[in-house]
Amino acid sequence: MPINITMPALSPTMEEGNLAKWLVKEGDQIKSGDVIAEIETDKATMEVEAVDEGTLAKIVVPAGTEGVKVNTLIAVLAAEGEDVQAAAAGGAASAPAPKAEAAPAAQPVPAAAAPVAAAAPVAAAPVKSDANRVFASPLARRLAKEAGLDLSVVSGTGPHGRVVKSDIEKTIASGGAKAAPAPAAAASAAAPAPALAKGAGDDAVLKLFEQGSYEVLPHDGMRKTIASRLLESHQTVPSYFVSMDCEIDALLKLRADINKSAPTVKTEKGEVPTFKLSVNDFIIKAMALALRDVPAANASWTSTARLLHKHSDVGVAVAIPDGLITPIIRKAEQKTLSVISNEMKDLAKRARDKKLKPDEYQGGTTAVSNLGMFGVSNFTSIINPPHASIVSIGAGIEKPVVKNGEIKIGTVMTATFAFDHRVIDGALGAELASAFKRYIESPMGMLV
Repeated sequence: MPINITMPALSPTMEEGNLAKWLVKEGDQIKSGDVIAEIETDKATMEVEAVDEGTLAKIVVPAGTEGVKVNTLIAVLAAEGEDVQAAAAGGAASAPAPKAEAAPAAQPVPAAAAPVAAAAPVAAAPVKSDANRVFASPLARRLAKEAGLDLSVVSGTGPHGRVVKSDIEKTIASGGAKAAPAPAAAASAAAPAPALAKGAGDDAVLKLFEQGSYEVLPHDGMRKTIASRLLESHQTVPSYFVSMDCEIDALLKLRADINKSAPTVKTEKGEVPTFKLSVNDFIIKAMALALRDVPAANASWTSTARLLHKHSDVGVAVAIPDGLITPIIRKAEQKTLSVISNEMKDLAKRARDKKLKPDEYQGGTTAVSNLGMFGVSNFTSIINPPHASIVSIGAGIEKPVVKNGEIKIGTVMTATFAFDHRVIDGALGAELASAFKRYIESPMGMLV
């Protein structure tokens, strides 16, 4: 009996993903545990392993297809001894047919209109008329536009004849028909509609700008997730802010001394240190220890109870191309600075490569956001639930400070905390901020 391979749910909240790449082809022998495909979620690209064994009889959803719903049939596997062609036909036939939503003929949807689910291609297709519809993925449309191809002459091999990336590439390679240029008179007769999927209030925004004076950058899954989660946080979390000025001269000296004494290992590039601490590593550790010392602040809000966490799982904001992700240092209060440093470097690199697993960036009990490297002196951040706190770190700036009645120059860093007042009341927030300041100003306490 054919074995259906469906779009996996790679995280508890995943509803759809992009099938970025097939790492196998039809006819290949598949073993359990083999990596067969790469799936893009809103914040990561993840490998999919085969569960069953057999021959890959049919790839149902081609590489490059976007918006594939969880549990959608993506491939068919022929079991050992089974006829491959029969399995391909039987597996596809046994899968429930996806329901396509008809798009109204009188309201064409532009090419840049939003992510498209493979199970409902009609909803995102530009409608010329009921009899002249071209079903294509957004990526295929963009490639066709760049190459000057007429989509109507491209044969689609995707679900329900949908044109996908590989179809465009094949047509370009074979010297496919170019799109005919629109007559000048027709172009001047009707102004082109903005390549934008309009939402509530968008018309008022578009009227403020002359057409052609802007470039449309459609929201990807990451941008939508960032927008929805932080908007929800801003609207539902009653936040307040506490700032602390921390002198970091002792921390900077300790950091330099530790880095100088770091052991080295031989590599192809010569002797390299086994670790190199950053100021941010100390900040992560200080926040983790402060939460350990003030356990009532290491909590999350639910509608019926507060969750008091046993460990400090510190999320660290990492900027990635056109987005943001917060990988988590788990049990940071138990880890040495060198372990935190190396772990953070690995997480940050894989975050930028979109190679993080969901459990490496989902959850956590607090977060750190550091813009000091950009010269920002202080700022506030939006809490990202289930966190009840986040600390925003500014640059270390030399300032006059009073020590023992004398004015001296010291390096001062401003830390601004945002707290969820449902979980952390004012005095408790101030207690946590004070604990953080103690560790930053007396950093030897982080080594014992």
